[in-house]
Amino acid sequence: MSIQEIKGILLEIKKLGSIGSLLHWDQETYMPEGSGDIRAEHIAYLSSLAHSKHTGKRFHSLLEKIVDMKTGEPLDKNVGAETKRLYYLTWKDHRDAVALPLEFVEEFSRHGAKSQQVWARARQQNDYEAFAPYLEKMVQLKKQEAEYYGYETTPYDSLLDKYEPGMTSGRITALFDELRGPLIRLVQNIKNSGTEINEKPLTQSFDVDKQWEFGLEVAKAMGYDFKHGRQDKSAHPFTTSFHPTDVRITTRLQEDLFKTGIFATIHETGHALYEQGLPAADYGTPFGEPVSFGFHESQSRLWENCVGRGKQFWEHFYPILKQYFKKPLSGISMEQFYRMINTVTPSLIRVEADEVTYSLHIMLRFEIEKKLINENLPVKELPEVWDQMMEDYLGVRPSDYKDGVMQDIHWSMGGFGYFPTYALGNLYAAPIMNQAREEIPHLEEKIKTGDLLPLREWLLEKIHCKGQRLFAEELILDLTGSPLSAKPFLDYLEEKYSEIYEIKRPRA
Repeated sequence: MSIQEIKGILLEIKKLGSIGSLLHWDQETYMPEGSGDIRAEHIAYLSSLAHSKHTGKRFHSLLEKIVDMKTGEPLDKNVGAETKRLYYLTWKDHRDAVALPLEFVEEFSRHGAKSQQVWARARQQNDYEAFAPYLEKMVQLKKQEAEYYGYETTPYDSLLDKYEPGMTSGRITALFDELRGPLIRLVQNIKNSGTEINEKPLTQSFDVDKQWEFGLEVAKAMGYDFKHGRQDKSAHPFTTSFHPTDVRITTRLQEDLFKTGIFATIHETGHALYEQGLPAADYGTPFGEPVSFGFHESQSRLWENCVGRGKQFWEHFYPILKQYFKKPLSGISMEQFYRMINTVTPSLIRVEADEVTYSLHIMLRFEIEKKLINENLPVKELPEVWDQMMEDYLGVRPSDYKDGVMQDIHWSMGGFGYFPTYALGNLYAAPIMNQAREEIPHLEEKIKTGDLLPLREWLLEKIHCKGQRLFAEELILDLTGSPLSAKPFLDYLEEKYSEIYEIKRPRA
């Protein structure tokens, strides 16, 4: 049967992709510095091999037996809705693969691997000029990729679709417009509240080995399966999956920045739980893949913020944390600690931003990406544009490149269209958490006692095991009964931070 043979080829492609992911993971964790060139060749070879299988005559001939190659519609009109969905997604992925010439795939993979390595060195040395030529070529490659794919409105939309299928920049712009004004007002209200929170105690010396051990304890409580995963250290925390039975996370630890390490671990564990919860039986097919990057981010943001920065979570874990750090936390109550980990201060670094200002960092990047791809913003002008927009959006201005335009790895690897999904993750996370509270009996009480597994199992049942059976906006509607909007997230922030900063809220 054609579909079974197609699944066999998809499995081969997925295995090649997983091997490539393993090489990327090694590149970010343990690879010797001088091995970059040959690693780029290895990755390019695997990418071209997978691409050849996906675009080959055998795959095409099998696929055309079951779908209309112009529309993706099943030739058999009697197939069920789920089979129809599987056929369409398989056809769509094939169509996109065929759009890219093999030589382009090889060039892009090779350049991406090299570009990431140059970015890492250049960022460390605060040398934008060294990185700029690689970024310029990457932008040109992504513009070419958009032309290969084709688009109805803007080139950027075709790139965005690879991260958030079914989403458009117009839809994101509308959501961000709904979000921006209230966020800026909330930041201003917090600034004018007169409430000052001293978080300096969390910048004392916190032994990194103890931070590591505490982070592992939290990850285990969340349900992360260390028999099928591990945590390592990297410059930029990330999660990678080779199969639901092999999902790995990394974190970044700093002795004088306690919040960085623990919340990176919680965040990446949220991603990892999603990957470990995907149906292994569907590995290789779209039904074995996450619904979207935005939904993936909803899982990490839900665990990091809705749970990990919540008061109930620390009622259980703060006494444990104090056993690890008796001296630096001496005399600090749980209530004081809770406020310290929820301070709101506009800052330069996205990954260290609080949950109120974080989305403003994403909006800035979204606007810049559109300028680079749609409006041909010269790469040489990027630092000045970045610095000015940081001042406009957040009231801060970088003094160097490494804390400014070079702080993120994404553009070095060609991740244009990726950034908006981070803010979408916030918008998905809030209504998902609201629904979990409604459906899981006594959820808040469970969290207070450190029992996090009921939430993990609920997310597994409602989201993780479904793969790509629905688009993201279809899934949030199916799950909560309401379409995606900024309101649940804004309500969550208003309620939480009005209490923390003692802001008087107008009566309804």
